[in-house]
Order: sequence, then structure tokens, then C-alpha cells
Amino acid sequence: MYTKEVLTTSEVNRVMASARAEAARNKLPVSIAVVDDGGHPLALERTDDAAPLSAYVAIEKARTAALGRRESKVFEDMINGGRTAFLSAPSVCSLEGVVPVIVYGRVVGAVGVFEATASEDAKVARAGADSMVS
Repeated sequence: MYTKEVLTTSEVNRVMASARAEAARNKLPVSIAVVDDGGHPLALERTDDAAPLSAYVAIEKARTAALGRRESKVFEDMINGGRTAFLSAPSVCSLEGVVPVIVYGRVVGAVGVFEATASEDAKVARAGADSMVS
């Protein structure tokens, strides 16, 4: 039997604060979502001037990374590389800009960001996830 690490409110707040600070430093209007390892939302913030749709997409991107145990860019690259059948996979948002939160080598959640460019979304998500480096 495994013992499982989980994100507590304190850690979620730290992840959100780090991601929010990165978005603010770069003046990016984005939505930031943090989910647990099952893809269940733990926190969501839509910054000033971010479109309402961005909140929904950020959650779905984070859910994909948590359930798939990898950055969503991997799925995007797979599709761009010709494996278009993956587009029909249920509950998959294969857009770059989400990073799993890894603690002691295990995925405990993910940070999804949406509305800036793909690389900017990924940079904000990485700032959040990196706050949990163990």
C-alpha cells in the first residue's frame, strides 16, 4: 500500500501566490487553476481583464495534466505530430500551459493557466508548480 501526499490549503495558497506573482510581473491577464491529482478544482483565480472563458479552460487544462500525469504540451505535441485521433479522447484539453505539481516524484495536482500565449501560460504555471519542488 502507498502513502499518498496531498495538497493542503497552505500549499495551494503557495502555488497560487507564485503563479499570480509571475503573471503580475509580466502583466498577463490570465486565469489560474489548481487541481488535485484527480483533477478536482482546489483554487481558481481570474485576474483583472482575463476573459470569463479563460477560467473554464484553465480548469480543463489543469485536469488534463493531473489525470495524464504530464504537461499538456506533451498531448499538444502528440496531436501536432499526427496522432489526431487523440482529439477524441474524453476530458482532454491538449493546449500548452499547464504543469503537474510533483512532490517526492509523484503527481499531487496540476496548475493550469490560460489566456496569454502558450509559452507565457506555461511560464506562469511552472512558477506555481515550482513553488512545491521537493
